[in-house]
Amino acid sequence: MKSGGYLFFLGGLFYIVTGSIYYFLTREPVGTTALILTAGLAELVAFFLLFTQKRIGYQPEDNSEAQQNEAPADYGFYSPHSWWPMIVAAATAITFLGLIFAVWILLLGLGLVLFAVWGWLFEYWKFERVEPIRH
Repeated sequence: MKSGGYLFFLGGLFYIVTGSIYYFLTREPVGTTALILTAGLAELVAFFLLFTQKRIGYQPEDNSEAQQNEAPADYGFYSPHSWWPMIVAAATAITFLGLIFAVWILLLGLGLVLFAVWGWLFEYWKFERVEPIRH
């Protein structure tokens, strides 16, 4: 994480320098703004990575001589495939069409977005019955 944080920090500095040079050569505000905002986003990611690294300590990937078997075996569960992102995108498109054409399409789209996000969030949730604790 430390090397990734430094990489994004240097990327942010690069975009600041590039944005400054671009402004002085062209005086064009849109490209300059885009480059400066890109620098801000890179610095945001750098801050997050370096802050998280301080909180959780050094990781095996921070050591250049670390072995692959020193890394934790399980990084977590990653969904192999899901149709829900496509449904969320379609519902969002309907919602934006509703902003253009009619309120009833907007409301329908918002309902579909809520349904699709709910489905995506609870895709792998196992609804188990939990008995109340009795003392």
